Amino acid sequence: MAWLGRLRYGGTGRFNALSSRKDADAIVKTTRYFLHTRLRPDRAVIQDEWIERVIKHPLREERQADGRIRRWARVPDMDSRALRVILLEDGETVHNAFFDRDFEE
Repeated sequence: MAWLGRLRYGGTGRFNALSSRKDADAIVKTTRYFLHTRLRPDRAVIQDEWIERVIKHPLREERQADGRIRRWARVPDMDSRALRVILLEDGETVHNAFFDRDFEE
């Protein structure tokens, strides 16, 4: 599975290489699949900050049979909808992110 390296999303529709060491805290590794699905209208609304919050402060975490990690957290800015983030086995690389209608705490 290929990923595009340590990149930072600039909010302009492009991913930019880090410009300084202080940007290192804002790094999120992603798969090409994530970048592709992010273009869908239902996924475009998901903000980077929300993804980072789910990764750092999940309400729940589960490991899938394939080793990927599911994490959920509520997003107050979206009427407390549950955002699910799927990470690769390394626990860092974002593979998918979407609002999960079936999430139960």
